[in-house]
Amino acid sequence: MSARSDRFITRQSPVEGLRRRKLSFLPVFAQAVAGVAPAGAMSVIPALVFPGLVFGTGGPNLVVTFGAAMAVMVLVSFCLRPMAKRMAAVSGLYSYTAKGLGQRTAITAGWSALFGYGLVAMAGLLVVGIYTAKLFSNLGVAAADSTLFPVLAIAVAAAAACYLMVRGIRISAWFTVLMEAISIGVLAVLMIVYFALNESGTDFSSAFAWSGNFDALPLGIVVAVSAFVGFESPTTLGGEAHKPFVSVPRAITWTPMLMGVLCLISVSAQDVALKDAPLSIAGSTTPLSDLFSQTSPIFAAVLDLGIAASFFACAIASMNAFARILFCMGREGVAPRIFGRTHAAFRTPSTAIMVTMPIVAVVPVAMIALGASPERGLAILFTLGAYGYLGSYTLASASLPFFLRRIGESTVSSWVLGAVTSLALGAVIWTATAISIGAGNFQAFVYAGVLLASVLYATFLHFRLPDRLASVGIYDETRDLDLFNGRPTR
Repeated sequence: MSARSDRFITRQSPVEGLRRRKLSFLPVFAQAVAGVAPAGAMSVIPALVFPGLVFGTGGPNLVVTFGAAMAVMVLVSFCLRPMAKRMAAVSGLYSYTAKGLGQRTAITAGWSALFGYGLVAMAGLLVVGIYTAKLFSNLGVAAADSTLFPVLAIAVAAAAACYLMVRGIRISAWFTVLMEAISIGVLAVLMIVYFALNESGTDFSSAFAWSGNFDALPLGIVVAVSAFVGFESPTTLGGEAHKPFVSVPRAITWTPMLMGVLCLISVSAQDVALKDAPLSIAGSTTPLSDLFSQTSPIFAAVLDLGIAASFFACAIASMNAFARILFCMGREGVAPRIFGRTHAAFRTPSTAIMVTMPIVAVVPVAMIALGASPERGLAILFTLGAYGYLGSYTLASASLPFFLRRIGESTVSSWVLGAVTSLALGAVIWTATAISIGAGNFQAFVYAGVLLASVLYATFLHFRLPDRLASVGIYDETRDLDLFNGRPTR
């Protein structure tokens, strides 16, 4: 039997058009790091999603809360790793679910992932606008219209992100890793300088004092999990990574661990710094910036720039993943086929990027223009985005044992891991839903509507367009030229 007739070899990859096997490990890892936006997430998310919860509990509760969130995300990464080592996916969790739980379930996983990536990209751009305005405020530059700076910042950031993404994943990945490295460095230096200047009033032992209060732990875990979402975004680069079966699994395994360590250090330091701060600072949209502005407006402005840069990188990483899922759906025919086109020169899913980026940018611009509360807007976007991520994580994790069984590699450990992780994620989603509804927030119903729509669409495809549904789950298959030429091809 010739290699060409072998069912594992194809003449042309279903995702032909992307630049194949060009990304080294560092850009792939950069995609994961930018997806979680370490500097921005450590500085913004705890105070925005539920002000007072994280900083109002004792030190051990902080450690337990973020440690538990880290454990859940590490379990998810362990579920994704075996599938990433066996399939060069371009649509990530969407493709894994298709091979594990079937095409109809994959539609729901794909819609959930798109929902998560899109909402977090919107939130990222909104943070860019908020912190840009805060930066000018700390520098003493005022505008006649308070919406001018944030709207301009969002528009410029969206245009720059679109340009970088269309030019290529390598350029945008290197740019995002540079932004994140600078942002993390800025945050670390500023925290060290702050504690050095306020050494006499600092009591680090309070961050580790045992309070014995676990009442807020479930909600704390839900809040903390939102700081980790996006680590799996390298699973959408399987077709473009140089060694996808090595670099992608490493990136999605290392990132939640690294993020967990950074979060534990950063949030504990913030707990100490903000413990005695006025309520106007501890409960504000920009607590660290307000805190640093008391010491030096220049410090605060530098911090604002670092956080804005971090979330700009996050928006790029989120949209890179978003566009590649939509690209695959376009190739499969379950989304408009125009999204399956690639740029002739840059070999990126340019149509998906250029069509969706303006839509993503309009939402935060509209929020600011309509005078919506920044705290409320970010809380809604981050919460809805977290639902989307957690839903796709649950389905992908549950797919693991079925995926391995399909290729004859099923193990007892895979069944246990898939079950434990899915149950843990289900508990997180259930807790988030119960707390949200109990507090009078109905974001869960919005996400439930997305899930229902995806199920109805999958049912429509099953009965009316079964051939298109059967094509769901494409990935970068091995080409005959990959073997006979002895090297990857374009």
